[in-house]
Amino acid sequence: MTSFLDPLIAFVSAHPWLAYLTLFLAALLEAVPVVGSVIPGSTIILALSALVPGGELALPWVLLAAALGAVLGDGSAYWIGHRRQREILTTWPLTNYPRVVAQSENFFHRFGTWAVFFARFVPPIRAFVPVTSGALGMAPAKFYVVNIPAILLWAPAHVLPGVLAVSALHEYAGLPHHGHVGKHIWILAVVGVAIVAGAAVWIYRRRNGGRVAAKPRA
Repeated sequence: MTSFLDPLIAFVSAHPWLAYLTLFLAALLEAVPVVGSVIPGSTIILALSALVPGGELALPWVLLAAALGAVLGDGSAYWIGHRRQREILTTWPLTNYPRVVAQSENFFHRFGTWAVFFARFVPPIRAFVPVTSGALGMAPAKFYVVNIPAILLWAPAHVLPGVLAVSALHEYAGLPHHGHVGKHIWILAVVGVAIVAGAAVWIYRRRNGGRVAAKPRA
């Protein structure tokens, strides 16, 4: 993997527009069924995000490229499933991955609409849940209401670790960097963690509350 990433990072660092295009394509392809199981999209995004502290890439554009790629990838997979319904789950190439398809269906039945949210952070079913949710009849409005917020959290979760690691290296190893970048990154990281933690607590309480309410009275 390193032998593949090193020349890629060296090349795109000299051509920023190609770096943003690579980020976009990595996020898009990672969301495509089967392809997303092969393409190391998360690794590419993490590696290229390391170029932010040195000034080769701009953080807002990195986040935007990753988010747009994920939205287009998830949306395309969803609409294929929505149009083909369950037939798509028994069609090549998905028939070559029966275990992952079954996991995606079980994941969807277990969490319902929230499966689309959680799957964004769980490879390899991340690449299968959007098409599965469409195939199983989830309404478009429900899909996007959950999918887009998930992507808005997923993008920083994938980009910021690489940025923070290299930013810390710049800070403590004396490497040149843009001082204001590090401050903004730490603020984004804290806000992101708070949002994720709050969402997790809210979902947990809602699910448990529903179970308690469903219990019959003695």
